Amino acid sequence: MSRIDRPSRTLTEEWLDEWSHGPGAPIRATQAALGKAETADAIIIVEGISDQIAVETLARRRGRDLESEGVAVLPVGGAQAVARYLRRFGPHGDRRRLAGMCDADAAELIRRVLHRSGVGTPPTVEAMAGLGFHICTEDLEDELIRAVGPEDVERVLEAQGELRSFHTFQRQPEWRGRPMDAQLRRFLGAKAKRTLRYARLLIEAVDLDAVPAPLDAVLDDV
Repeated sequence: MSRIDRPSRTLTEEWLDEWSHGPGAPIRATQAALGKAETADAIIIVEGISDQIAVETLARRRGRDLESEGVAVLPVGGAQAVARYLRRFGPHGDRRRLAGMCDADAAELIRRVLHRSGVGTPPTVEAMAGLGFHICTEDLEDELIRAVGPEDVERVLEAQGELRSFHTFQRQPEWRGRPMDAQLRRFLGAKAKRTLRYARLLIEAVDLDAVPAPLDAVLDDV
C-alpha cells in the first residue's frame, strides 16, 4: 500500500474535532502551545494551526521528537500577533532560541517586527532566513501542492473520499479552466477542517527529498 493510499491517523479526527477548528480554534491552539512554550528551549513561531500540524508531522517523519528536544511549535493566530510573541520570547524577553515560518504576504511585516523586537535587522525579506525565519512562496497549501504534485494531491483526495467534491468544485464557473494547482489551493483552503486535515496528509504523502524548503529549514534551525 502506498504512502498516499494507506490510512493515517497520526492526528485523529477526534483530536481535530476537540479543539482545532471552529471560531475559537486559533485562541485554543495558541493557549495549548503556550503551555509547552513556557518550558521550551526553542520555539518555532508559525501563523496558524495548519502550519503547526505540518511542522510537527514533518518532524515525526524526520524521526524527531520535538517535545523531548525542548522545542515547541507556537501558532499565534496570524502574522499581526507575531510581534507579541517575539517580544515575550525574544532578546528583550525570555531569550529563547527562535525560528519561524510565514506566508509571503506577511514577510515584510515580520521583517520589521524582527527588527523592533531585537531579534535582528534583515535588510530584505530574503535575509530573514539567516535569522531562522522562512517564507513560503505563497502559503503552506501552495508549497505542499507543488511538492506533492497536483496529480498525487488528487490521489490523496480520492483516498479521503473527496475527489468527487473536488471535481464538482472544478466545474464552478469561476474556477472552470483554471490551473489545477490554483483549483486545489482554493479547494483545500475553503474549509478550516479540510485545511488542517490536508496539512497532515500532504506532509505524509510528500517524498522526503521533495519537502518544501521553508518547512525543512525551520526544523533545521532548531
